[in-house]
Amino acid sequence: MAKEKKQSALMRPVEVSAALVEIVGAGPMPRTEVTKKLWEYIKKHKLQDPNAKRFINPDAKLAKVLGTNQKIDMFQMTKKVSGHLKEVELTHSR
Repeated sequence: MAKEKKQSALMRPVEVSAALVEIVGAGPMPRTEVTKKLWEYIKKHKLQDPNAKRFINPDAKLAKVLGTNQKIDMFQMTKKVSGHLKEVELTHSR
């Protein structure tokens, strides 16, 4: 029996929390898509600190996701966003 090729963790669909849906839209979607849409939102609303690009200045919607309205480092932001993602249970039909 051939082994099933495992899908990359980044490409597996995830459910998105209600707070994050306001920014990236409804899931499920791959983590890569969540990240892409999150950065589109940040750029569209000019939330990146112009003097220190690795810092994000959350607006009200993003503050709900991050749990703070204080400036946050993009790597800390990624950790906070991960808490709003839930792996989708895949059922295999044969």
